[in-house]
Amino acid sequence: MWVSKTELEQLSSELRRAINGESVEFRSNQEGALSLLRNDLHTFAAQLGAERDAANAAKVEFAEYMENISHQLKTPVTSMMLMTDLLEAAPPERQEEFLANIRMSLARVDWLVGTLLKLAKLDAGAVQFEPQALSAKTLLDAALGPLAILLDVREQQVVLVQDGMLHCDRRWTVEALTNIIKNACEASPTGSTIVVDCGENPLYEWVSVEDAGPGLSRAEMAALFVRFASSSSKDGVGIGLPLALAIARGQNGDIDVDAGGKGKGATFTLKFYK
Repeated sequence: MWVSKTELEQLSSELRRAINGESVEFRSNQEGALSLLRNDLHTFAAQLGAERDAANAAKVEFAEYMENISHQLKTPVTSMMLMTDLLEAAPPERQEEFLANIRMSLARVDWLVGTLLKLAKLDAGAVQFEPQALSAKTLLDAALGPLAILLDVREQQVVLVQDGMLHCDRRWTVEALTNIIKNACEASPTGSTIVVDCGENPLYEWVSVEDAGPGLSRAEMAALFVRFASSSSKDGVGIGLPLALAIARGQNGDIDVDAGGKGKGATFTLKFYK
């Protein structure tokens, strides 16, 4: 089939416009090799446009992500700088108070950085999960270790209704369970009881955590697993539950949430599919 120089120049011009991000209609209803080429170019241009849009969206998301991280780090760092400036001239009793606040801020930064690194590893697919048979009690005992002070201050207790076996990675599942229970502690009133249960069905094994709070609203449900968007505590940063979900999904699992309400707390169920 003969193709004129004018047609080739027009096609070349359209290609340059498409490369520069313009919307170009390549498709042709005519017969012949040139029309086939135009239709293939249309498909290619559509894919290129979709990839460009996805890349731009990723840039915006990354910028927002970094802004959130910067904000979360800035608060404790600013607090520590202020306390450090006041420390030298403060009386002994205030120095102890300032040092305690600095320690708390350092612990917050350490937790935040550690959690962000874990999320980054999970996002990059750099985690090798090593499933093994573990009892719910074993996981729960390990998960409660980092929460001992929080539970003591809030005079709360965690009870296990029923023990059972789960096939999962010990280290990462303990991390997920710790974050879920921490969220339950923060959502529950002082002196309350958080209930943990375990079981299985033909599809999956599960462990659940029910808090003693008022339940979750629709807005809270929608933001639960959105990074930096949700936290039961005014001092929280909203990455504990997203980390728990990433850990669950990395092990062919998921997290179901019963919003509760009407005198019933919210229930988070960590599932591992068989």
